[in-house]
Amino acid sequence: MEIAWLFPLGIAVGAFGTLVGAGGGFVLVPVLLLLYPEMKAGTVTSISLFMVTANAGSGSIAYWWQRRIDMRSGLMFASATLPGAVAGSLLVSHIPRQQFDLMFAFVLGSAGIWLVFWRPSHHISEPPQGWWVVHRTLRDRRGDTFVYSYRAWVGMLISLGVGFFSSLLGVGGGFIHVPLMAAVLHFPIHLATATSHLVLALVAFEGTSIHIANGDLGWDQNLGRAAVLAGGAIIGAQVGARVSRHVPAHIISRLLAVTLVIVAARLGITAL
Repeated sequence: MEIAWLFPLGIAVGAFGTLVGAGGGFVLVPVLLLLYPEMKAGTVTSISLFMVTANAGSGSIAYWWQRRIDMRSGLMFASATLPGAVAGSLLVSHIPRQQFDLMFAFVLGSAGIWLVFWRPSHHISEPPQGWWVVHRTLRDRRGDTFVYSYRAWVGMLISLGVGFFSSLLGVGGGFIHVPLMAAVLHFPIHLATATSHLVLALVAFEGTSIHIANGDLGWDQNLGRAAVLAGGAIIGAQVGARVSRHVPAHIISRLLAVTLVIVAARLGITAL
């Protein structure tokens, strides 16, 4: 029975995805591609996005309780993802399966290699200058205070791209969004992880809705698979959010980098 391994898979993917702020789709999609070689790319992405929606929604609730989500920024970024999410959802159905596998491996591998060499900045930089600069001061439930500034228009452009790749690849986009929020927008890594999760929940819901409207995910066995994975992911997300409070920022980024490279290599070899 598939439920015997789909449910625990959902728990594991949900926990790890929430820990690194990536939603878990970047792990789930390669697993589905390997387990169901006959499945269309659009179906794979729709199942993954269904799970990511549940995972990111559950994780967002946990991070909201921890007061680590920048709600205003998260909602602004989420609004920018909508055009990209629509475009990605419409395009994926026209991509042949082998090309999809290779493209997915390339995106994951590139992100992973970049993260291997990227180091979060620990010095306090001067606030950015120019048009539409946002200043934030957040205090979480533990009493830690975070002060940072960023150019809002840059964040909107990044989110537009995240929305496109999220719906195209079915990955949620957090593995791209989190490091860019930290490196380009200067978000503290723990706030980037939490805020990205809110954005993931909204963009994944957008993408899932479009896939359902397109017929990529209907009332069939695949919807049942998605529901079982989502149930496990909801539980796993709570575990990942709790663990994240005790994991240093550099460990989170290294975990994400290593996982991306390994998954990309495995998927690339299989696709060739």
